[in-house]
Amino acid sequence: MIVNTPPLEDKDMEVLEKTLRPAVWDDFIGQERVKSTLSVIMEAAKKRKEALEHLLFYGNSGLGKTSLANVVANTMGVGIKKSAGPALERPGDVASLLSNLAEGEVLFIDEIHRANKSVMEMLYSAMEDFALHLILGKGPMARTMELKLPRFTLIGATTKMGLLPAPLRNRFGATFQLGFYEKKNMEDIVRRSAKILQVPIHEEAVGIIAERSRFTPRVANRILKRVRDFASVQGTGTITKETALQALKFLNVDDLGLEPDDRKILEAIILKFSGGPVGIEALSAATSEEEDTVLDIYEPYLLQLGFIERTPKGRTATKKAYEHLGISKEKHNLL
Repeated sequence: MIVNTPPLEDKDMEVLEKTLRPAVWDDFIGQERVKSTLSVIMEAAKKRKEALEHLLFYGNSGLGKTSLANVVANTMGVGIKKSAGPALERPGDVASLLSNLAEGEVLFIDEIHRANKSVMEMLYSAMEDFALHLILGKGPMARTMELKLPRFTLIGATTKMGLLPAPLRNRFGATFQLGFYEKKNMEDIVRRSAKILQVPIHEEAVGIIAERSRFTPRVANRILKRVRDFASVQGTGTITKETALQALKFLNVDDLGLEPDDRKILEAIILKFSGGPVGIEALSAATSEEEDTVLDIYEPYLLQLGFIERTPKGRTATKKAYEHLGISKEKHNLL
C-alpha cells in the first residue's frame, strides 16, 4: 500500500513545510492525556466567556510544546504572540509585549526558564493581577504607576522545569508534561507529514522512519525530509522500504534511531571512563559537547532506551549499551 496524494500546483515548498506544525486540535497527534485535560479546561473557559488560565508545558525538545500552544490559541479563537526566554532581557521587553496584547490573547514564551530574573518578577503581578507596576524616575522624584492589562493567557514552555522559580510556577493554572510518543502516534505523524509534503511513501517505510525517530515528532519530520531528498536524487521520488533503509544508512541513523553523536556519548562513557560513573562536566569535555546539549538533546533518549543510568556519582553505561555497540563488557573491563 502507498500513501500518496496528487501534486498541488503553485505551492511554495517553504510555505508547505511550515504546515507540518499542526494548527487545529484534530491534527495534533498523540499526548492524549494532556489533550483530554486541556479540552476540559478550554471548554469551561469558553462557557464562562473568560480568558483561558495560564498554562505551563514542559518536556524534552521537539515534543510539540510550541505546536500545542498554537492549537490552544486557535481552538480558543484568539490570537497568539510569541517570544523566547533569552530574548527577554529587560523588564521593558516584557512590558512592551504585555501592553500590546488584546483581550483573551495568548502570549507564548518558549524556554521561559532562560528569561532574566527581573523579567520573571515582572510577570508575577502581570499573571496574577493583570497589571504592571512600573517605577518612573529615580531617587526622591521616583514614583510608581500601575498599568492595567487585558486578561491574557500566558503559555510557558520549558525543557528544565527545575530552573523556574517557585513563585512563577505557582502562578500557572495548570502544568502539563509532554512525554515521548508511542510508535503508532509516530507512524500517524509520518503519514500526515508525507501527505503534506506530497511525497509518496510505502507503509513499510512509514514504520521504519517512525521506529528511528526517537519517539519525537521533530526528529520524524527531519528524517522524513532527508529521506525524501534521497528518494528524489537516488530513486524515483517514492519512499520505499529499500529507499528508506539506504537513506538512513547514509545518514548514519541506526535501528534504534541513534546517530553518530549519540554513539559518541556512549563510547566516551564506555571506552574513556570504563563504563562510568562519570560526571556531566567530564563527559562534556570528553565529547566536546556543551553540558546543556548533553543534558537536553542526547541524555533523555539514551535514558529512555535504558542505555545509561544516572547515579549520585554520575552516568554509567548499562549492559544494553555495551551490547548495542558490540562491545564485550567483561573483556573491556579486563583491559
